[in-house]
Amino acid sequence: MRRWNGWGDDSYTYALPPSAAQFLQKAVGPGKPPQDASLEAILAKMPPSRLPEHPLVFYDPEERLRHARGQSLPDWIALRSGQIGAFPDGIAYPESAEDVQELIHYAQATGIALIPYGGGTSVVGHINPLPNDRPVLTVDMGRINRLSHMDETSQLATFGAGVNGPVLEAYLRARGFTLGHYPQSFEYSTLGGWIATRSSGQQSLGYGRIEALFAGGRLESPVGSLVVPATFPASAAGPDLRELLLGSEGRLGIITEATVRISRIPEQEAFYAVFFPDFAAGFAAALEIVQAKIPLSMLRLSTAVETETTLAMAGHTVLISMLEKYLALRGADAGKCLLLFGAAGSETTVTIGRKEAMAIAGKHGGVDAGKMFGKVWHKNRFKTPYLRNALWDAGYAIDTLETATSWSNVQPLLEAIENALRPALQESGETVYVFTHLSHLYPYGSSIYVQYIFRIADTPEETLRRWQRLKAAASEAIVARGGTISHQHGVGSDHLPYLPAEKGRLGMAALRSVVKTFDPQGVMNPGKLIS
Repeated sequence: MRRWNGWGDDSYTYALPPSAAQFLQKAVGPGKPPQDASLEAILAKMPPSRLPEHPLVFYDPEERLRHARGQSLPDWIALRSGQIGAFPDGIAYPESAEDVQELIHYAQATGIALIPYGGGTSVVGHINPLPNDRPVLTVDMGRINRLSHMDETSQLATFGAGVNGPVLEAYLRARGFTLGHYPQSFEYSTLGGWIATRSSGQQSLGYGRIEALFAGGRLESPVGSLVVPATFPASAAGPDLRELLLGSEGRLGIITEATVRISRIPEQEAFYAVFFPDFAAGFAAALEIVQAKIPLSMLRLSTAVETETTLAMAGHTVLISMLEKYLALRGADAGKCLLLFGAAGSETTVTIGRKEAMAIAGKHGGVDAGKMFGKVWHKNRFKTPYLRNALWDAGYAIDTLETATSWSNVQPLLEAIENALRPALQESGETVYVFTHLSHLYPYGSSIYVQYIFRIADTPEETLRRWQRLKAAASEAIVARGGTISHQHGVGSDHLPYLPAEKGRLGMAALRSVVKTFDPQGVMNPGKLIS
């Protein structure tokens, strides 16, 4: 069973190693485990549904609760405290595009709002009903999840948009193929959600972001169906209508079907670790590697603070101690930084990729740490979100934010974000622990992925206020320093105030015009992407 107020399967627990608990106490102070509201207490306070009866709509209180929030830190605070604010009035589980059309007609006729729901993994408020607004129907796409067509010659596969990561990969791998799209939310997030939020997978360097993988599809909107052909490898016939679906966040309609570009399962796949004496050396090596266009599937460079955090939180203190002694002898001591890289393809491709990457790393003082760290990362990459549950239970809140910018601006922007976050709670007498890595690298720039930990307050209101200060400080630093407000998480409601800085006045007017064209009554997911 999926957790109703946390991340993941409730039968799996990611235990916090003793070394990690000690590290956190030293970094931000002792945590105080919060008193969470019970499921029964929240259900007892749920308001009755305001929706007219419809055969496709369910009104079960627990289902409404489970669809009320996503996975952002404010969502966690709301669910854990029981202060939800607003619930969907009903949940629908369509099984076809015709069902989706019927639900849109129902919404138009009754004046309600529709919120598309994929895997519920949004971290920026995509699926949250607006408080004190009109009735809301959440449309869970999980039953539109089948592989409907596969063209192995053209390497195209068409799925229902509600298919989640593991099911999609199971369909493809049974036929010798893969999509290669692995966001950290892979366990639950869906193909439609990836498209609607312009998702990026952990191995996007090799396979491409979702916009490179998305070939075409179908959108059901309040004014009709938009079908974007998927059979063109390229086209010069005017603007690319795929871009209307990519990043649309449910504002134009509901994506019901998508065709994606797939690859054959690689003969080999391997992940390696290199330690550098400092971030400057690692940065120079990573930049040279990605601009050399070496055939790699992943590059990820941690700052010194994140490297220290990774080693401290790993447990296995004896092995880590031995590793650190070895690295110190090789010149990677205090201030060392970890670079992970992966290669996938034929045996020759993997061998060449590793050899060329290591040659560049060696020029910059990199110390080859072999496959151990890479194997551990690959094994645990979808388990890491479960750490949020353990941290919360220990009295700590952890949140993430991300951006992207050109290479010449990466280090100034990274420093600006961290410098904005660290003192943001000084007026509360609280310490913020910040650590960062470059998660997706391009020849022309890089994403910046920042995580921060602070102590949960005595009240949910104060914990939320602390998050608001931190989120605002970081977002303002990003906008001021020329970063995108979102590299891979989308806009939702949390990033909405900062979007005009990136799109400009005319750009925002164009977005509003497109939304009005597809949704003149404002039925679709109001308050997200644009106000």
